[in-house]
Amino acid sequence: MSKPVLGAALSIKSIPAHRDWLLERQRDLEIQDFFRADLLDSDWRSTAGEIKQMLSGHTGRLGIHGPFWGFKIDSHDPMIRQAVTKRLLQGLEAAEFLGATQMVIHSPFTTWDHNNLDLYPDNRGNLVERVKATLAEVIARAETIGCEIVIENIEDKDPRDRVRLARALESSKVRVSLDTGHANYAYISTGAPPVDYYVETAGDMLTHVHLQDTDGFADRHWAPGEGNIPWGAVFRALGRLTSNPRLILELRNHDDVRAGAAHLAALGLAE
Repeated sequence: MSKPVLGAALSIKSIPAHRDWLLERQRDLEIQDFFRADLLDSDWRSTAGEIKQMLSGHTGRLGIHGPFWGFKIDSHDPMIRQAVTKRLLQGLEAAEFLGATQMVIHSPFTTWDHNNLDLYPDNRGNLVERVKATLAEVIARAETIGCEIVIENIEDKDPRDRVRLARALESSKVRVSLDTGHANYAYISTGAPPVDYYVETAGDMLTHVHLQDTDGFADRHWAPGEGNIPWGAVFRALGRLTSNPRLILELRNHDDVRAGAAHLAALGLAE
C-alpha cells in the first residue's frame, strides 16, 4: 500500500525555500498569509499574485487558512456575526483568486462548553443556529466557487461536537479538520480522548489535518518527533479513511518542515 504524501502550511516568506520539495511530489500546500486582517484590508491581491508566480508548476491541492483572530463563528451578537461573515468572505475571495479549494476556519467549541453547554436544553441547538446565521452566506459562496470549508478543533474536548456541527450545516462543502497538536493538548491537559480518537470519530468527514507535535501542555507546533504524539496510532487511524485528507505539516518554524517530514518517513508512515 502506498504511503500518504505530506504537504505543508507555508507563507509567502517560506514558500521559496520549500518550492522544490513541494514540486517534487506535487505536495498539498496551505497558504498562511490570508488569515491576517491587515492583509485582507490592504492590497492582498499583490501578495496573492506573488504567491501564484512562486507556485508556477505546482499542481498539488491548494488551500488557505481563513481568518480567525479576534472572533468566534457562534457569536451571540448579530453585529459581530456580520463582521465575522465579512472576514470569512474576504478569505474566500483570496481563495478564489489563488485557485484554492479549501479554507480552514476555527471551531467554536471551548473547554467551558464541554462542562456547561448541556446545562440548558436549547444551548446546543442555539449554537448551531448562530453558526448557521454567521456562515450561511459564506457556505453559499464556498459552494459557488468550489472551495471546501473545514472546521478545525481548537479547544474541542469532545471530538464529536464539531463533526455534528459540520453535518448540521448540511453542505457538501463543509467538512472537518484535525489539528493533532490541539487534540494532544486537549488529551493531556483537559482529559479529552487521545489524538487517534479524533480521527476515528471524524471518519470520512475529515478532509484536512494539521500535523504538529506537542508536549500536551501548550500549542507548540513542533516538528513530529519533538513531542509525545503517538504517530503510529494516528497514521493507522488515517489509513482507515477513504476521504484522502490533506496532511499538512503546520510548524512554528517553517525551516523544520523537511525534518518533520523526514521523521514521519523514517517511521514508515508517510512520504
